[in-house]
Amino acid sequence: MKPALLEVMRMNRICRMVLATCLGSFILVIFYFQSMLHPVMRRNPFGVDICCRKGSRSPLQELYNPTQPVPGKALQSLRTEVAPCRLLQRPCVRAQHSASRRSHALVLHWQLELSNTAVLHQMRRDQVTDTCRANSAVSRKRRVLTPNDLKHLVVDEDHELIYCYVPKVACTNWKRLMMVLSGRGKYSDPMEIPANEAHVAANLKTLNQYSIPEINHRLKSYMKFLFVREPFERLVSAYRNKFTQKYNTSFHKRYGTKIIRRQRKNATQEALRRGDDVRFEEFVAYLIDPHTQREEPFNEHWQTVHSLCHPCHIRYDLVGKYETLEEDSNYVLRLAGVGSYLKFPTYAKSTRTTDEMTTEFFQNISSEHQTQLYEVYKLDFLMFNYSVPSYLKLE
Repeated sequence: MKPALLEVMRMNRICRMVLATCLGSFILVIFYFQSMLHPVMRRNPFGVDICCRKGSRSPLQELYNPTQPVPGKALQSLRTEVAPCRLLQRPCVRAQHSASRRSHALVLHWQLELSNTAVLHQMRRDQVTDTCRANSAVSRKRRVLTPNDLKHLVVDEDHELIYCYVPKVACTNWKRLMMVLSGRGKYSDPMEIPANEAHVAANLKTLNQYSIPEINHRLKSYMKFLFVREPFERLVSAYRNKFTQKYNTSFHKRYGTKIIRRQRKNATQEALRRGDDVRFEEFVAYLIDPHTQREEPFNEHWQTVHSLCHPCHIRYDLVGKYETLEEDSNYVLRLAGVGSYLKFPTYAKSTRTTDEMTTEFFQNISSEHQTQLYEVYKLDFLMFNYSVPSYLKLE
């Protein structure tokens, strides 16, 4: 009898051990799958906990198939206005229903706004596609792009973004933003980054630095965007910045002296040496001179957007405009999942080139030269839906 009792006790111990082992294994399996479904959180550069990009929605998915999250304002309204009453009295119930309707209307307004924004950007994409198709002989002179054509496309690996920067279209601030986004904690406030540092090539990675397969993968998978501006307003802005500011001696030496030598009769030796007093009429004459275009490509500050970013070869997902700069920029940041804590920097616009200023600069340009200059930038006007300026006297 005693051996039988000992045997039973031994079997009970074995069963308990087996049960404990199974239970422990089951718990480990649960923890494993939890870790797979909920990746480890990491601290982002701005002090906000966000999940790693892997497993989350990309900007491209948010653009073409938005989740339409409830915005903070509507969410706060839902939490405060529809708070449960302590006593189910009729006035309280009516207040709940009224607050609920208001919050519902706010959410519907937000979703409508998102829908309108999506339609707007679809129209902009269609405009580019239609212009490329209608002007294929001009827009597709080159059938294949080389890596050197991609040096203006800045890549952010962490947020799967590709930004084609266009000088004189807020590119300094957008480069600052890209440094914050791709800096992995090195930068937090874009406006703390000096303007000259934003233009240091080594601070940003561009698409031409990748292999051909890597380039193709990113062009297919990342959200590609650019910002454009009324072509002649951008041109006058470039002229004012590069030829009327005394500190831009490098532009005066490289381009100013050349322009004066070719376009100014009886130029003084001082003007030929310094190149710092180029007139706008001389600048325009230089741009439309066939010799200029045969000699070398335009400088990036006055090069056409379609030559810098190749929108007829690269399908951009979003075309932002200088005229709606903050709105479009913050939309990009929202798609990237950082809109709650990173905004496009606001800045004083007192020195910016306006349409009225551009009109004044073109008053002294002959109708012949205006017509020739419009032909140079015509594709940008058409592609990005800018009408022919009213001040132009085209032949």
